[in-house]
Amino acid sequence: MTDSNAPRTSRITAEEALAYHLEPRPGKIDVVPSTPMATQRDLSLAYSPGVAVPVEAIAARPELAYDYTTKGNLVAVISNGTAILGLGNLGALASKPVMEGKAVLFKRFADVNAIDIELDTEDPDEIIQAVRLMGPTFGGINLEDIKAPECFIIESRLKELMDIPVFHDDQHGTAVICAAGLLNALELSGKRIEDCRIVLNGAGAAGIACLELLKAMGARHDNCIMADTKGVIWKGRTEGMNQWKSAHAADTDARTLADAMRGADVFLGVSAKGAVTQAMVQSMAPNPVIFAMANPDPEITPEEAHEVRPDAIVATGRSDYPNQVNNVLGFPYLFRGALDIHARAINDEMKIACARALAQLAREDVPDEVAVAYGRKLTFGRDYIIPTPFDPRLIHVVPPAVARAGMDTGVARRPIIDMDAYVQSLKARMDPTATIMQGLHARARAAQARMIFAEGDDPRILRAAVAWQRGGMGQALVVGREADVAEKLTLAGLGDAVRELAVVNSGNTAHFGDYHDFLYRRLQRQGVDREDAAKLVRRDRHVFAALMLAHGHGDGLVTGATRKAPHVLAQIGQVFDVRPQDGAVGITAVLHRGRIVLIGDTLVHEWPEAEDLALIATRGAHVARGLGLDPRVAFLSFSTFGYPVSERATKMADAARVLDRRGADFEYEGEMTADVALNPDQAAKYPFSRLTGPANVLVVPARHSASISVKLMQELACATVIGPILTGVPKPIQICATNSTVSDILNMAAIAAGRLGQAR
Repeated sequence: MTDSNAPRTSRITAEEALAYHLEPRPGKIDVVPSTPMATQRDLSLAYSPGVAVPVEAIAARPELAYDYTTKGNLVAVISNGTAILGLGNLGALASKPVMEGKAVLFKRFADVNAIDIELDTEDPDEIIQAVRLMGPTFGGINLEDIKAPECFIIESRLKELMDIPVFHDDQHGTAVICAAGLLNALELSGKRIEDCRIVLNGAGAAGIACLELLKAMGARHDNCIMADTKGVIWKGRTEGMNQWKSAHAADTDARTLADAMRGADVFLGVSAKGAVTQAMVQSMAPNPVIFAMANPDPEITPEEAHEVRPDAIVATGRSDYPNQVNNVLGFPYLFRGALDIHARAINDEMKIACARALAQLAREDVPDEVAVAYGRKLTFGRDYIIPTPFDPRLIHVVPPAVARAGMDTGVARRPIIDMDAYVQSLKARMDPTATIMQGLHARARAAQARMIFAEGDDPRILRAAVAWQRGGMGQALVVGREADVAEKLTLAGLGDAVRELAVVNSGNTAHFGDYHDFLYRRLQRQGVDREDAAKLVRRDRHVFAALMLAHGHGDGLVTGATRKAPHVLAQIGQVFDVRPQDGAVGITAVLHRGRIVLIGDTLVHEWPEAEDLALIATRGAHVARGLGLDPRVAFLSFSTFGYPVSERATKMADAARVLDRRGADFEYEGEMTADVALNPDQAAKYPFSRLTGPANVLVVPARHSASISVKLMQELACATVIGPILTGVPKPIQICATNSTVSDILNMAAIAAGRLGQAR
């Protein structure tokens, strides 16, 4: 039961976590305008006097607030910090990083704008009054990390008072995902929910919500037993009881969890590590279902459960085990569907629709890009009963189901008339870039590469190396001097990491002789004598790191953070063939507002001719496919299909003809201007174009134009830039930019480990 997508095997240091929240500016969210704000006219429309018009319209018809303001796509994430994650009552202010994080998840997964609000009170009446008064601002309220039983009181009263959805995710989010997984587990076990004996351990907010939702879906009250730290909640028990527990008291002789689990079909745990023993599991009915959802450690691990019951289907809240019960599969899409019908509430029918949609999605064939992202083939079965959080279909499968249920039950202010058009609009909201990044890192984690970090004197490199190793990506090999590395790690607050990293010193390596001989043989006809070769081995870390890779003493190489890319490429060229005539190409990925385009050549070819441009296109298409994209290549120019006439434009058209002769197996077209390549409205003026959609690989006339294009996007549009990705080289080598952050370096290392730029 978690909102986290990071593997539990990944160890995040305190310094890393604080740096993430501090840089590039404090916090995790910004507010940016969605309309033009450049001219006096823009400002007059945005504020006075133009704003008076929608004000009067909304005053006359309040429902128009959904048309003329952000209300219809704005959720408040509200907490008082009395139950922060597993940390307890640390107060409203301490909860702010978590609430900001929740707001980020809303935006990332369902394109819902969310604002965090921390209320400095533990009085339920004060919270109810404060939230009620904020109602006109928001389209929905997400309550978070408020302790029981106050959370029940607050949510129940707000639902009565407000005409927008009020949803306590700690309760209902967990319940929805649990229900989705249970539907599929019972399908595989050949059981019906109406017939199952269900035992739930943990009578807090999440546990009670789970049992209530399952009963709404058909589970019989007499077949359900709830337990807490004092044992089974049975009719007549008085110790530690409240009205919410009493509603689920069972007429049973069982008094302990062990008693209750004898013969049970299903165990649901939202309690504590180790609450369930192997003996308890062994006593369950055939083909038992065990959802051990305690966070961060389950009531019993899958290994322990399967050791005594190989027939069990097991789910946990952890991402390093199959079948993760992850709230992020639910709340973004529930709110997306509810907001899109201007719902007055999120009711049980909408939650059940969400659960059934998730269950059905897990039964369908999983797209290749999802399998790539997770490093394994996912097929409906005992180890895959719940969709993965990065499945791109979630955004257009779950919200329509929620919206239909809301319309059918009468909570929709504005029903959706054209559901097909709505599904298409949801697909347009999908951000492919995050799935691509997830795929890169998943492939790298599966490869477990020994990654050579060549510049061990740079703190960014060292922090990236530590993150690589602690993140479970593989082994980090740092080129540097041991004392210097230790000193810089200590200054970075990572002194304990010195023992974990393998530091390789070029001055005392046992492989010097082999490296020296190899380099001298390679360079002896280029004016390099034996002494020069020895100096290169000992003194140039880029050359030394490349020699390590050439001799199999590492699986990939990342460098370039401290020197300009052309210099680094030249030094690596002492060891490997990375010249233009060798087929090397640099492709840079630019990610912006859910779109990704690849631009080349940004590293190797200074002034490519038609044959070179065709090679760049081919390399770009290869990288695109490695990222899960269907390549569509555009040869860019200031000319479009012959006008205006120019010698410099002609070579771009010639490049397309080169690909014609070669019989390229991807879409390509040109020459054309950038707007024709990227804008469907402009492209429509040229119906003869062979591109079936906007280009995602842009081949530009020269390296300087490629560099200018990338830097403009980076600086003016705040685009995310990855690369240049070095392609067409014999070994996994990637060169960072000198302004790279730790995250940038890790991305380049992941690209190297995943062999994205490897020559075919």
